Amino acid sequence: MCRSSIAFWPPRPFAFCTAWHLARLRRSRGGTGGRAGALECRERSMIDGRTPAQSGTRDWSRLPRRDTGQSPGGTGPALPPFALGASAAANDNRAKVPPSLQWEAPVLVTAPPMVARVGVPGNGAGAAPGRLQSMWSCGGRRRRRLFAGAFLLVLAIVVLSRYVPWNLHEEVRGKFDFRGNLDLRAFLRTAEEVGLWVILRPGPYICSEWDLGGLPSWLLQDPEMQLRTTYKGFTEAVDDYFDRLMREVVHLQYKNGGPIIAIQVENEYGSYAEDPDYMMYIKQALLKRKIVELLMTSDNKDGLAAGFVSGALATVNFQKMDPGILSYLDTMQDNMPKMVMEYWTGWFDSWGGPHNVFDADEMMANIEKAIKAGASINLYMFHGGTNFGFMNGALHFDEYKATITSYDYDAVLTESGDYTSKFFKLRELFTGLADMPRPLPPIILNKASYGAILMQQYISLWEVLPSLVEPLKSEHPINMENLPVNNGNGQAFGYILYETVIPGGGELQSHDHVRDRAQVFLNTLHIGYLDYVKHQLSIPDGQGYRQLRLLVENRGRVNYGRNLNNQRKGLIGDIYLNKTALRNFKIYSLDMKPSFIESLRGTTPWSAVPDSAMGPAFFRGTLQVQHMPQDTFLKLEGWSKGVVFVNGQNLGRYWKIGPQGTLYLPATWLQQGHNEIIIFEERAAGRIIQSTDLPFLGRSQYVG
Repeated sequence: MCRSSIAFWPPRPFAFCTAWHLARLRRSRGGTGGRAGALECRERSMIDGRTPAQSGTRDWSRLPRRDTGQSPGGTGPALPPFALGASAAANDNRAKVPPSLQWEAPVLVTAPPMVARVGVPGNGAGAAPGRLQSMWSCGGRRRRRLFAGAFLLVLAIVVLSRYVPWNLHEEVRGKFDFRGNLDLRAFLRTAEEVGLWVILRPGPYICSEWDLGGLPSWLLQDPEMQLRTTYKGFTEAVDDYFDRLMREVVHLQYKNGGPIIAIQVENEYGSYAEDPDYMMYIKQALLKRKIVELLMTSDNKDGLAAGFVSGALATVNFQKMDPGILSYLDTMQDNMPKMVMEYWTGWFDSWGGPHNVFDADEMMANIEKAIKAGASINLYMFHGGTNFGFMNGALHFDEYKATITSYDYDAVLTESGDYTSKFFKLRELFTGLADMPRPLPPIILNKASYGAILMQQYISLWEVLPSLVEPLKSEHPINMENLPVNNGNGQAFGYILYETVIPGGGELQSHDHVRDRAQVFLNTLHIGYLDYVKHQLSIPDGQGYRQLRLLVENRGRVNYGRNLNNQRKGLIGDIYLNKTALRNFKIYSLDMKPSFIESLRGTTPWSAVPDSAMGPAFFRGTLQVQHMPQDTFLKLEGWSKGVVFVNGQNLGRYWKIGPQGTLYLPATWLQQGHNEIIIFEERAAGRIIQSTDLPFLGRSQYVG
């Protein structure tokens, strides 16, 4: 899997180390050969430091050192040899190498896909006037103050790895957004300010348990689309995206005085490998746009050969260090450093399954083996995160499994940034390897229990629908991506409602055309559901014509595997009643974006919640915060399935089948005083939700 993150928030794996980069470039300038290693910790956050590794006779003395007060431009250690004459500002405070580590490779840590937002409250991170600024990632992550502090806990931070989610930066084709929460430059500059080098993972595919692996859904409007290949429709879109994206990052490469020291070519392509020319195309696309730093690839053992591209450093991903895995990596490239780009410290969870955990001692044993073998290692994840909104991905091999809202991952730090036993074990290991004192870890902020939140108002979807959404009329069903909405880009996320009229009852047959789950109604009466497993439903007989309604949820597009081209959502083909295809639909796009919720707020009439309220409906209540907001967790016991919105922003999905029983609500989403909570409930609703100071992620099951 893939992810990377910086600070205590997301990007996803980002591995690699300054030491290797320096060694490679020094060798090209006539330096001696040999091997350099680096340890990287990863998560939706990242840490960075150093661990022993064989480095031959490379001269690391030119790498900027943390232990001196001298800047790279001073009389102390000079800039790395790959600077090619570029000079850094005198106040450059990026991580320096301690004296005892001058002959060792750096340790790195990363996290999940992350989009940073600075100083903007509400969707991800930010701060209200008078409050500390925060930095979050795309799914929401750690606050900016922890961004610096937490990394320093384990070892000197040197490198950060960062995924770039295309589907957030180009939601509408040709309209790019790098503002606010999507300000990539601000994110990279912040990394630089707190002393981090950066390994950038621009995709275009990033996996990361992210919807469609970060690819925009409008690509699927083309019925012939072949994602992650040299198919013209795909490469034209990638070229346009890279043209714009590289304008944000080229000047931030190390050669140009910035923090970026390496770029990853695509992501885990060996597990897909549909086009032998594709990786070379991506590599050339980067080089043509003035990318000059080290290139690298990332694959599991089985994908190494197919994912390799000449001119890039191959790295490997795993959780258990099987005998020979690093030796096999050596066979892929002669006399190169060994790097574990993603060492999986835990695992993600799927709806209906257990909460996966990975034994801390087993994790430590594998990490120590990799280090002793001379490999750099990136811990994925180091810090857990959150799939806010509808951004979660899914897997679909034997069966479809959508990833839950929480991305706690049983990582080194929890979803809300708390320490785990893994953190303290790693801290002991890394500081021991570095032969340096252990700094005191930052104090973890208290979580709040704001008590019961009463849902006081209610409005049925059927009641509000006519004033909220203008339906599209179509003879045939239209899938979500091909709806003529969003400036011709289709609908990306959320729900979609199909209405038609039927004359009687019988057998409703989906022919496996429902993506992903459809609630079926006769007028407003719920009669059942259809999904990947349940394809048939009995429609009771009745007099006259009745409305047949199918409320279809997009539960998340596949992010990994060879099923990417088949991720269109909604009704992807005909639905049959008594073997006759249904026709003449009204189709409602229910994307539930902030503008949708804003329209809902002004809709009348909201009414008091009835004693036995049933969905689909919206419920509204208020969370009162008396003082400075704190992180909390929302517990929806007694509710069935739906989505929670806080102050107009989509916090994420809940479902009584678990494993997740609480939703993490960061303090930066809240304000002092009144906070609006809106719940879209699909079926049976409760009357209250609880704000608690403890998470519940479900029944645990050990993996590995």
